[in-house]
Order: sequence, then structure tokens, then C-alpha cells
Amino acid sequence: MKIGLLPFYLALYDERVPENGRKVRPFADQIAAQLKARGFEVVQSPACRLKNEFADAVKLFESSGCEAIATLHLAYSPSLESIGPLSGTALPLVIIDTTPDFEFIPPDRIMANHGIHGVQDFCNLLLRYRKPFLLSAGHWEHSDVLDRAAKQLRSAGMAWRITHARIGKVGGDFDGMGDFRVPDGTFGMKTVNYTPQPEPSKAEIDAELALDRDRFVWDASVTEEKLRCTLSASLKIRRWIEQEKLDSFTVAFPGINRKDGWDTVPFLECSKAMVRGIGYAGEGDVLTAAVTGCLASVFPETSFTEMFCPDWKTDRIFTSHMGEINPAICSCKPNLHEMKYSFSDTGNPVIATGCFKAGNAVLTDLAPGPDNTFTLISAKVAYEAPDEPSPLRNHGWFRPEGGSIADFLAEYSRLGGTHHLTCCYDGDIDTVRDWAALMNWKFVQL
Repeated sequence: MKIGLLPFYLALYDERVPENGRKVRPFADQIAAQLKARGFEVVQSPACRLKNEFADAVKLFESSGCEAIATLHLAYSPSLESIGPLSGTALPLVIIDTTPDFEFIPPDRIMANHGIHGVQDFCNLLLRYRKPFLLSAGHWEHSDVLDRAAKQLRSAGMAWRITHARIGKVGGDFDGMGDFRVPDGTFGMKTVNYTPQPEPSKAEIDAELALDRDRFVWDASVTEEKLRCTLSASLKIRRWIEQEKLDSFTVAFPGINRKDGWDTVPFLECSKAMVRGIGYAGEGDVLTAAVTGCLASVFPETSFTEMFCPDWKTDRIFTSHMGEINPAICSCKPNLHEMKYSFSDTGNPVIATGCFKAGNAVLTDLAPGPDNTFTLISAKVAYEAPDEPSPLRNHGWFRPEGGSIADFLAEYSRLGGTHHLTCCYDGDIDTVRDWAALMNWKFVQL
């Protein structure tokens, strides 16, 4: 993830005490090195003091492809110099509230350690200008402030990604399904409809087939001829994703038919794409596809799913979907088999199925509400060990943390949760909550 680091300073100090600037400016280099050590590519601007300097820094970050701005006050900096450019940029803000010294001994170290009231001035104006921000405070060496800031920067990256997302759509919409339906252009997302692709070459299919021999356990129902038919459809989807530089995509299976050139439904590529970090959701759901893609950029073990059925007796919920699962979250190597398919005019697909592995996960749903409002609903859940290692349908069992499934399901639907979900193993609720804050969504943890 590429970020911009913006140090704040005061022109008056350069005029009256120029030696101070020479002493404190290197602190920005130290923080930049710390952020790089945490996996970020850092574009660092010079210390900014005046409106034009802040404007130039924002232009630098935008033109460099940064996904967020981290700010660092090297001293007090009057916020009317910075608020225009920083409230006007689409880049999300993360404020690092720290100082060079762990132990402050007045008066000699005042000039190096008084940036906190510059932070206070700046945050007040951000609130008044309605510019969302995240903030972490603490000493950069003797606390976890930079680790917290790194988490917040990843939340900021998700905010940037969903507002710049390119979402592919195959097969149109699922008629009558409305809970996740949102207008085109929501959050600035771009919807790209599928365009027909040429048939893949024999060599391309041969190469993919060879990989699938290692990726999956082959059921007796799978013949090479059947798999080649599925791989032909799959590789058309993959070529289109790459050509259009898509972040996520969705397939509405009723719209996959022979008259449009589909010999079978490309469920297998939907699963494989999630392994590569491409977001996915079924049934024309652009919104959940985008959410899944954003979450996968931070939590690699992420999959689209649905809450299918409650088991009231054992107080757990069954999750599944027709033919798609991220193989990376399966309890063992997925089973490759032919699916009997009758939901559109096309042939049986070969699909990969498996069980959601045992472990802790976060389920997340972005629920549209009235007047273009949204609620981001998240819940910590525990997936149980699978009942069988290689099922012929994707499935998993989870229990919500700290409550019965009756209470969980009731509150989920009271909040307007849709029937499509994103499951993130080792997901972090704070990261999801911060994402909601930057997007001005309501956040609810079940």
C-alpha cells in the first residue's frame, strides 16, 4: 500500500528560529522509516507550513497513486493553512500524534515536542469541515502507536479502494432480488459489464488443467472433457478481469446461458479469483463484491458466503453458496466435481467445494438503508471443525460470539443486514470499524 507522509511545521519558526527546523525535520524521516518497516511504500513531502505547500503536497500524493495520507506535526501548525487542501482531497487521513521524546524535560525540549496542540487545532477544523479522519496517539518508540496507525492506514486503504473500485458484472441482475441493490456510481464505484471474450487456446487450458491436478482432489465425476469446458468459461472471465483491471466482480447465474456464448457457469473461476484477492459476490451483487475485495486486501483469508440455514437444536448457523468458495479458507484441499445444474440454459459446471475451516472469523455485511445511508454490520464468530472433509457442497458451521443464534439473527435483520456476507478469518473488528468511520457509515458490532 502506497501512502503519503505529510509533516506539518510553522513558517514563523523558520523566520525567527531557523536552527529549530534543522533539528526537528529529521524526525519525519524516522517516522517514514518506521512506516516502511511495516510494509508501506511511503511518499514523503517536505515539511509544510503554508497553504500553497500543503496544496503541493496533496497534489504529489494524488499524482503518485497514494491511497491515504498520514500526518505528523513536527510543531504547532495553524490549521487554516492546511484545512483547505486536506479537507478537499479524496484521500483519507490518518493522524499520528507523537513526539520525539519519551520523557519531556522543560524548557529546553519544548520546541521539539509541542506538536500535540497543532494536532488539536487541526482535528477541530477537520470536524467542522466534515472531513473524516482516524488518529492514534502515543510515543513512537515506547508504545504501539505506529502499529495502531498502520492498522488505521489499512482501513483508510479500504476507504480509498471502495471509492475507486472497478466492479465487473456478468449475467446482469437477479430479477426481484433487492436487498443489496444500489444505484450505479454508489461511492464512486465503476460498474463494468462483461464483454464477450475469445475462446482460450488449447495451451492455456492445458496449463490451467495441470495446475488443477495439484490444487484439488478430483472426484470420479470429473472427466478431462468436462473440466476443459469449465476452464474455457473460467479463462474468459479471467482474461476480462485482467483487461479491465477489475478489483471485484459478480456473476448472476440465471443470466449465464448458451445464447450468450456460455457452455457452462464459471463458478470455478469465481473461487479461484478470491484466492488471488479479487473480490466476489453472487447474483449481480456489486456492493458485496466491492466489500469482499476491500476486506481481502487486508485479510487474505476472505470469502463470499451466505447464512443459509439455522440449526436451532445445536444453536449454530450453516453457511454456504451454490458453487463458490475461496479455497484458501477450506479445511483441506477442495473437492473438484461435476455439479448437476438446471437453473439456466447451459451445461453442468465443474466446481470446487470444501468446508469452512475451524477458527475465529469476522462476518461483515454492508446494508443499504433509507436516504442513501449504510450500516456496516460485523460480528465475531467461531467456525467449528467440519463434519466431513470433502463435501459435494460448500458449507460451514459457525456460532456467534456471546449470544444465541435467535438473538443474533433477530438483531441482524432489524439492522437490515442483507443475505450476502463476507467472511474474514483472523479479521479485526477495529479495522472494520475504522473503515466505517472514514466512510460515514453507521457501524454495529453484533
